Amino acid sequence: MNTPVNRKTVDLSAYPELVVIYLGIRVNILTGLKTAIGLGPQIDAAGRARPEGLLHYENNIIFSVFPFHIGMRWYWRDFESMELWARSAPHREWWQKFIKNSGGTGFWHESYFMTGGMEAVYDDIFKPTGLHAFAPVIDARGSSFSSRGRMKKGSEPKQPVGTSESEIY
Repeated sequence: MNTPVNRKTVDLSAYPELVVIYLGIRVNILTGLKTAIGLGPQIDAAGRARPEGLLHYENNIIFSVFPFHIGMRWYWRDFESMELWARSAPHREWWQKFIKNSGGTGFWHESYFMTGGMEAVYDDIFKPTGLHAFAPVIDARGSSFSSRGRMKKGSEPKQPVGTSESEIY
């Protein structure tokens, strides 16, 4: 007996500036397993804390055992909310620590904007992932250093201490 498919869709008109970000961490060397497993609960706790502007989050939607790789999807009300969270604790501390020493892991994110456009970054990702698998790859320096720069979303606000391009490179 055939049964009709119960099709649904969503009305996103209340979210004109919605940002969807996919992000992940991949283990590059064995010691990276400890780094990735240590970060997992912290990332989940950050989502459960519901920072201002976070509409929904889904962790562990991308998963592989070899190489160990976990990925998430987070939905933000707008770019400003996402950027404010990324520049504050705990994300800022994670980033500062990672950029000095990846702990044997690689990190990536891809952002998709309801207003149009996308941006991505791949740090210590050696096996092409997502957009990185087919688009030309360039260094994330200068105007490509930050998400705001890659999206050409106005002037760059002051970076938190220890996270500016000049402090890192």
